[in-house]
Amino acid sequence: MKNSKELIELLNLEDLGNHNFSGNSVTIGSPNVFGGQVLAQAVNAAYKTIPQDRILHSLHSYFLEAGNLSIPINYNVQEVRNGGSFSTRRVTASQHDKTIFILAASFHKKEDGFEHQTKFDKTIKQPEELFSWDDMLEQFGDFLPKSMKYFLSIERPIEFKPVRIPNPLQPEDLPPTEQVWFRLKGEKQEMDFRTKQEILTYISDYNVLNAAFNPNASEYNFGNTQTASLDHSMWFFRDFDFDDWMLFSAESPNAFGARGLSKGNIFTRDGKLVASFAQEGLLRPKK
Repeated sequence: MKNSKELIELLNLEDLGNHNFSGNSVTIGSPNVFGGQVLAQAVNAAYKTIPQDRILHSLHSYFLEAGNLSIPINYNVQEVRNGGSFSTRRVTASQHDKTIFILAASFHKKEDGFEHQTKFDKTIKQPEELFSWDDMLEQFGDFLPKSMKYFLSIERPIEFKPVRIPNPLQPEDLPPTEQVWFRLKGEKQEMDFRTKQEILTYISDYNVLNAAFNPNASEYNFGNTQTASLDHSMWFFRDFDFDDWMLFSAESPNAFGARGLSKGNIFTRDGKLVASFAQEGLLRPKK
């Protein structure tokens, strides 16, 4: 999967009738289905049952079992509520009749109201000053750990540029934060707000647990720690375009009991807040 067109195709599910849908999977370098893919496909399934005048404003989800890359994922949508302003959907994802993921999503009819947003850090390094994952692989691939080299070598439809690049050969403890610029690869695709939300949901599961890892990065990493997304929540605010770089900014308030919590915001390059997210993940040191 090398560009945004292929990503859109991956997230657009087959309609099986009676609020049942089916989708396939593409690896991102891990042995199981990428959580962001299941999230985004579940949003796509829910949207297929929602009136056109309503948009997703929040979602809350749990990852229950690891997904199998080799078999389709089935999504069943339950219409929980259709009110005057809000609609609620529950989506259950399963493989071989085993539930692997559940999602609750709320959709809101557009309304006007007062507003504010958190401040955007205008002093942050710009993407033109930074190395992308592809740059890192090209320049430092011979020195990277095998697992990291393999992960970076996987073709993906998104370009990432971390604001801070840790040295994998001399790991050190870092602040519990993670900031990454990102943009879509390939020719610009015409897409409505629904599709943009699905793609942003997919991207939001990348990099999110790094913030929880960083304070103990001198000792623990993705190679010696069992990791998995346990839950994921998002709140969507303003419309946006993927025409330019966007900023993923996360912080981790806590890691304890083999779990880490990360939360943060997603901004456009000019500082518009488009979404917030929170995720707790498994961080279990391997024995």
